[in-house]
Amino acid sequence: MLKHQIDEIDQKILSFLVKNARMPFLEIARECGVSGAAIHQRVKKMESLGIITGSRLLVKPQTLGLNVCAFVEVSLSEANKYPEVIECLKQISEVVECHFVTGKHSLLLKIYCTNHDHLMEILINTIQNIPGVLQTETMVSLDQAIERQVWVKSYPEKKGGSRKK
Repeated sequence: MLKHQIDEIDQKILSFLVKNARMPFLEIARECGVSGAAIHQRVKKMESLGIITGSRLLVKPQTLGLNVCAFVEVSLSEANKYPEVIECLKQISEVVECHFVTGKHSLLLKIYCTNHDHLMEILINTIQNIPGVLQTETMVSLDQAIERQVWVKSYPEKKGGSRKK
Protein backbone atom coordinates (compact mmCIF):
# COMPACT_ATOMS: atom_id res chain seq x y z
CA MET A 1 0.00 0.00 0.00
CA LEU A 2 1.35 3.39 -0.99
CA LYS A 3 1.89 6.09 1.59
CA HIS A 4 0.98 9.56 0.39
CA GLN A 5 2.41 12.78 1.74
CA ILE A 6 -0.22 15.29 2.73
CA ASP A 7 0.31 18.85 3.84
CA GLU A 8 -1.02 20.69 6.88
CA ILE A 9 -4.18 21.87 5.08
CA ASP A 10 -5.00 18.29 4.02
CA GLN A 11 -4.43 17.18 7.62
CA LYS A 12 -6.81 19.89 8.83
CA ILE A 13 -9.42 18.84 6.28
CA LEU A 14 -9.14 15.22 7.40
CA SER A 15 -9.29 16.24 11.05
CA PHE A 16 -12.58 18.09 10.53
CA LEU A 17 -14.12 15.39 8.31
CA VAL A 18 -13.19 12.58 10.71
CA LYS A 19 -14.99 14.48 13.50
CA ASN A 20 -17.98 15.33 11.28
CA ALA A 21 -18.20 13.95 7.75
CA ARG A 22 -21.15 16.28 7.10
CA MET A 23 -19.23 19.46 7.90
CA PRO A 24 -19.81 21.85 4.97
CA PHE A 25 -16.79 22.47 2.77
CA LEU A 26 -17.28 26.24 3.13
CA GLU A 27 -17.00 25.93 6.91
CA ILE A 28 -13.83 23.84 6.52
CA ALA A 29 -12.53 26.44 4.06
CA ARG A 30 -13.04 29.21 6.63
CA GLU A 31 -11.22 27.15 9.26
CA CYS A 32 -8.32 26.46 6.88
CA GLY A 33 -8.15 29.95 5.38
CA VAL A 34 -8.67 28.79 1.79
CA SER A 35 -11.53 28.82 -0.71
CA GLY A 36 -14.38 26.32 -0.79
CA ALA A 37 -13.20 25.27 -4.27
CA ALA A 38 -9.74 24.47 -2.87
CA ILE A 39 -11.31 22.23 -0.20
CA HIS A 40 -13.40 20.48 -2.84
CA GLN A 41 -10.33 19.90 -5.05
CA ARG A 42 -8.23 18.63 -2.14
CA VAL A 43 -10.96 16.23 -0.98
CA LYS A 44 -11.37 14.90 -4.54
CA LYS A 45 -7.59 14.43 -4.80
CA MET A 46 -7.49 12.55 -1.47
CA GLU A 47 -10.37 10.38 -2.71
CA SER A 48 -8.54 9.62 -5.97
CA LEU A 49 -5.39 8.70 -3.99
CA GLY A 50 -7.41 6.36 -1.77
CA ILE A 51 -6.74 8.39 1.39
CA ILE A 52 -10.48 9.01 1.75
CA THR A 53 -12.56 6.00 0.77
CA GLY A 54 -16.01 7.47 1.35
CA SER A 55 -18.21 8.58 4.18
CA ARG A 56 -20.93 6.76 6.03
CA LEU A 57 -23.38 7.05 8.83
CA LEU A 58 -22.47 5.48 12.13
CA VAL A 59 -25.28 3.57 13.82
CA LYS A 60 -25.13 2.77 17.55
CA PRO A 61 -25.79 -1.01 17.64
CA GLN A 62 -27.55 -0.82 21.01
CA THR A 63 -30.24 1.47 19.56
CA LEU A 64 -31.18 -1.43 17.24
CA GLY A 65 -31.28 -3.97 20.05
CA LEU A 66 -27.78 -5.33 19.34
CA ASN A 67 -26.73 -5.38 22.98
CA VAL A 68 -23.86 -7.88 22.83
CA CYS A 69 -20.57 -7.06 21.14
CA ALA A 70 -18.15 -9.97 20.96
CA PHE A 71 -14.72 -10.60 19.54
CA VAL A 72 -14.27 -14.09 18.16
CA GLU A 73 -10.86 -15.57 17.45
CA VAL A 74 -11.05 -18.23 14.75
CA SER A 75 -8.53 -20.98 14.07
CA LEU A 76 -8.52 -22.52 10.63
CA SER A 77 -7.99 -26.23 10.00
CA GLU A 78 -5.69 -25.32 7.08
CA ALA A 79 -4.29 -21.96 6.01
CA ASN A 80 -5.48 -22.48 2.43
CA LYS A 81 -9.11 -22.51 3.66
CA TYR A 82 -8.89 -18.76 4.26
CA PRO A 83 -10.69 -17.62 1.07
CA GLU A 84 -13.59 -20.06 1.51
CA VAL A 85 -14.01 -19.22 5.19
CA ILE A 86 -14.01 -15.48 4.43
CA GLU A 87 -16.72 -15.95 1.78
CA CYS A 88 -18.89 -17.78 4.34
CA LEU A 89 -18.27 -15.12 6.99
CA LYS A 90 -19.35 -12.39 4.56
CA GLN A 91 -22.79 -14.01 4.53
CA ILE A 92 -23.24 -13.61 8.31
CA SER A 93 -24.71 -10.17 8.93
CA GLU A 94 -23.72 -10.24 12.60
CA VAL A 95 -20.04 -10.21 11.56
CA VAL A 96 -19.14 -6.52 11.15
CA GLU A 97 -15.33 -6.84 11.01
CA CYS A 98 -12.91 -9.60 10.09
CA HIS A 99 -9.14 -9.34 10.40
CA PHE A 100 -6.47 -11.86 9.35
CA VAL A 101 -4.13 -11.74 12.32
CA THR A 102 -0.87 -13.09 13.66
CA GLY A 103 -0.70 -15.21 16.79
CA LYS A 104 -2.49 -18.30 18.02
CA HIS A 105 -5.58 -17.76 15.83
CA SER A 106 -5.94 -16.85 12.17
CA LEU A 107 -8.93 -14.52 12.23
CA LEU A 108 -10.36 -11.96 14.61
CA LEU A 109 -14.06 -11.19 14.16
CA LYS A 110 -16.17 -8.45 15.68
CA ILE A 111 -19.81 -9.44 15.89
CA TYR A 112 -22.99 -7.87 17.26
CA CYS A 113 -25.89 -9.93 18.60
CA THR A 114 -29.17 -9.15 20.35
CA ASN A 115 -28.35 -11.22 23.44
CA HIS A 116 -26.20 -14.09 24.70
CA ASP A 117 -28.54 -16.74 23.25
CA HIS A 118 -28.21 -15.11 19.83
CA LEU A 119 -24.41 -15.05 20.25
CA MET A 120 -24.39 -18.75 21.16
CA GLU A 121 -26.56 -19.54 18.11
CA ILE A 122 -24.18 -17.67 15.77
CA LEU A 123 -21.12 -19.35 17.29
CA ILE A 124 -22.36 -22.93 17.49
CA ASN A 125 -24.73 -23.20 14.55
CA THR A 126 -23.12 -20.82 12.08
CA ILE A 127 -19.44 -19.93 12.53
CA GLN A 128 -18.33 -23.28 13.94
CA ASN A 129 -20.16 -25.08 11.10
CA ILE A 130 -18.15 -23.33 8.39
CA PRO A 131 -15.89 -25.87 6.63
CA GLY A 132 -12.30 -24.97 7.50
CA VAL A 133 -13.09 -23.51 10.92
CA LEU A 134 -11.24 -25.60 13.50
CA GLN A 135 -12.15 -23.74 16.71
CA THR A 136 -13.26 -20.42 18.10
CA GLU A 137 -12.51 -18.46 21.24
CA THR A 138 -14.89 -15.68 22.24
CA MET A 139 -14.50 -12.55 24.33
CA VAL A 140 -17.59 -10.49 25.18
CA SER A 141 -17.12 -6.73 25.36
CA LEU A 142 -18.42 -5.21 28.59
CA ASP A 143 -17.83 -1.59 27.55
CA GLN A 144 -16.38 0.33 24.62
CA ALA A 145 -14.18 2.93 26.28
CA ILE A 146 -12.84 4.46 23.04
CA GLU A 147 -14.50 4.79 19.65
CA ARG A 148 -12.89 6.79 16.89
CA GLN A 149 -11.61 6.74 13.34
CA VAL A 150 -7.96 6.57 12.36
CA TRP A 151 -5.97 9.17 14.25
CA VAL A 152 -5.55 12.42 12.36
CA LYS A 153 -3.82 15.36 14.01
CA SER A 154 -6.58 17.46 15.52
CA TYR A 155 -6.91 21.15 14.85
CA PRO A 156 -9.17 23.31 17.03
CA GLU A 157 -11.88 25.23 15.24
CA LYS A 158 -11.34 28.98 15.06
CA LYS A 159 -13.66 31.20 17.03
CA GLY A 160 -15.65 33.81 15.13
CA GLY A 161 -14.79 32.44 11.69
CA SER A 162 -11.69 34.60 11.28
CA ARG A 163 -9.58 33.69 8.26
CA LYS A 164 -5.98 32.60 8.54
CA LYS A 165 -3.68 35.10 6.85
